[in-house]
Amino acid sequence: MMLEAGEERLVRACQRLPKVELHAHLNGCIRPSLLLELAEERDIVGQLSLSDFKDVILKEDRSLEECFKLFALIHILTTDHGIITRITKEVIEDFASESVVYLELRTTPKHNEKVGMSKRSYVEAVLAGIRATDAAFPLESFFACEEKICASSATMETPNHRCDEKKIGRIHVRLLLSIDRRESVEGAMETVRLAWEMRHLGIVGIDLSGDPCIGDWKTFLPALTWAKEQGFPVALHCAEVPNPTEVEAMLAFRPDRLGHVCFLEDSEWSKLLTSGIPVEVCLTSNIRTNRVQSIEVHHFSALYNANHPVVICTDDPGIFSTTISREYFLIASHFGLKVPELLHLSKKAIDFTFADEKLKKTLLRLFDQAEYVLDCNL
Repeated sequence: MMLEAGEERLVRACQRLPKVELHAHLNGCIRPSLLLELAEERDIVGQLSLSDFKDVILKEDRSLEECFKLFALIHILTTDHGIITRITKEVIEDFASESVVYLELRTTPKHNEKVGMSKRSYVEAVLAGIRATDAAFPLESFFACEEKICASSATMETPNHRCDEKKIGRIHVRLLLSIDRRESVEGAMETVRLAWEMRHLGIVGIDLSGDPCIGDWKTFLPALTWAKEQGFPVALHCAEVPNPTEVEAMLAFRPDRLGHVCFLEDSEWSKLLTSGIPVEVCLTSNIRTNRVQSIEVHHFSALYNANHPVVICTDDPGIFSTTISREYFLIASHFGLKVPELLHLSKKAIDFTFADEKLKKTLLRLFDQAEYVLDCNL
């Protein structure tokens, strides 16, 4: 599709904007090219039939059924520590290329005795992927050269200095460990305790996710409450399907962030706005999964106009064929936001991160510099 000159400038601006991504599932970010490569390898050894998946892997405008088919394929393929490390590395590189300066990846630790994978070894494989990525700040030295960071993520230059990208990186990465709604009480508590034990390695919070039609959220309340009692941040997938009882309970729990919130009744909507709980908005995901009929009627507009805390996210960009820059472009083109407003939206998301205060200040300085750069060049 041909874009008009004004749209092309907006696309470029959205790509250049420094961005904060707080709702991205690791395996849902996998590159289709890697999926195809892994499926071909399994096909060669007779573990699956490539012909069953090739067309849907190569397709971009996938139906909901086709998206679920890819999720199933990913589950089959991600049973090797080396693959987990590679996926992580590539995902971080992809977000860095989109000018994301702070990324919170979330992932459900897998336990598979048949392949020698424990929840801990799974997380260690993810951490190895972060360490292997030149684009990421080293986990052991988050703040090295932080005074030299500038808004140009492509060059990392200041008027007087140029840092070595391989030393300081371009993107800060943190992890959330996810509790899947299929898990037991014991499994949920194992994940939370693991996250707490490994918090010094960049794990900053807990997420509750998975099929919203499976399980009872009360099953996970002991684990989530324990995390909260330790002062560990919690994000909840909320109202992905109509479930007033669950939504009421989640709002009463007062998590640190909520994901999606597509189905709220009037009373729940009022409670959300009163609560001030930040919402992770994933436009393309909500459309592809039939949670929202169209972007035009998406609840982002109501949240934004109510001045409610909101952050633009991708959810599963590899599955839903999107990027964080494209999500910002959709916001701008459908709801009339200008580049300075997009920048403010992204900058405000720093407040909703699970990062420590020192890193938040570092990010704020970067955005302050970005405001000047964008004023001069857009």
